[in-house]
Amino acid sequence: MAALTAAARQAANMFRISAPKSAAASAQTSILVQRRGLAGGGDPHGPPKVNFWQDPLSPSKWKEEHFVIVSLAGWGLLFFGGYKFLTRGKKEKNEEKVGEGAQ
Repeated sequence: MAALTAAARQAANMFRISAPKSAAASAQTSILVQRRGLAGGGDPHGPPKVNFWQDPLSPSKWKEEHFVIVSLAGWGLLFFGGYKFLTRGKKEKNEEKVGEGAQ
């Protein structure tokens, strides 16, 4: 399915470029055709983002992916620690007294 979609896009782009013959029409097609895709490289405005281990005390400077990973790991540790804390005192008492029942 992905190969079919890619082939269709490539054919459409070739048609857009090769169909117009005048200079004004070719200037318009250069606007329509996407040249770089996702190669932009991030947001040029604002402060540069850093890895979370380079500046661990300011999450506003972290990269978005690192913020998500650290947040999910923190929530996981919180829930797991709470579960272990709340279930640590519940032990099964299956002690049987031997020898007292047969008198």
